[in-house]
Amino acid sequence: MGLPMWANGDWRGSLYARHAPSSGMLHDYGAVFGSVEGNTTFYSGPPKADTVAQWARQAPADFRFCFKLPAQLTHDKRLVGIEDDFRTFCDALAPLHDRLGPTMVQLPRDFGARELPALAAFLEKWPSDMPCAVEVRHSEFFHKGDAEQQLNRLLITLGVDRVMLDVRPLFATPAGDDARLIKAQSEKPKRPLHVISTGRMPIVRFIGHCDMEINERLFAPWCERLALWIKQGKTPFLFVHTPDNRQAPQLARRFHARLSRCVTLPPLGDFPGERQSALF
Repeated sequence: MGLPMWANGDWRGSLYARHAPSSGMLHDYGAVFGSVEGNTTFYSGPPKADTVAQWARQAPADFRFCFKLPAQLTHDKRLVGIEDDFRTFCDALAPLHDRLGPTMVQLPRDFGARELPALAAFLEKWPSDMPCAVEVRHSEFFHKGDAEQQLNRLLITLGVDRVMLDVRPLFATPAGDDARLIKAQSEKPKRPLHVISTGRMPIVRFIGHCDMEINERLFAPWCERLALWIKQGKTPFLFVHTPDNRQAPQLARRFHARLSRCVTLPPLGDFPGERQSALF
């Protein structure tokens, strides 16, 4: 279980101590959560060697980074002719090899069935010791037709997971004049939820609403499915978002408590900021 980032100043006073320095946030985050979405690589490309070394020092041995492939490779070059760039990306992350969860290949919204051969050619050369997950956003892959069947067969054959983006909570109500919902609904694709595990590390990205009751109601069915995958010996990853992510840590904790009633889970650590506040 994890969040879409670890460096978020809005979490000081809750997940982090009130005056926690940014440089120590990964250490404190890793004491609570077991994984994180590595969105920074999507926008900024491969991290620098000293940055990776710092992450390696701060993250616990059982922590898992789920980085995203850079947008330059997925969106600009559309997976074609990226062999050297991909090798550079993998080499940059090599010091974290034992702490890499599935690396996510987030494809553009207009990457449809006609480009599946490019995806297949790329995935067939994917390093065997580096877990992978693919997130599609084109509407063709959400109608249970030929395009989606081709995609799922490809992923199952190669043992690659399909990222499940659950935006039902986010779009459960109109945004109205809520700036948080307006922004989040404009950024996330409104696609149906197709629950499927095509590999051994299914990834669920739960995009929550400002209304916690809506989140609780729509998360309830996930408890049974996540528990089933765990009992089957799979290692699911659950990443919890809220519209502006201010309440994401608290929502993740509520989900963890609920899921723990269905299957045995490692406990979450305390939130240092809340512990500090209780002292005063």
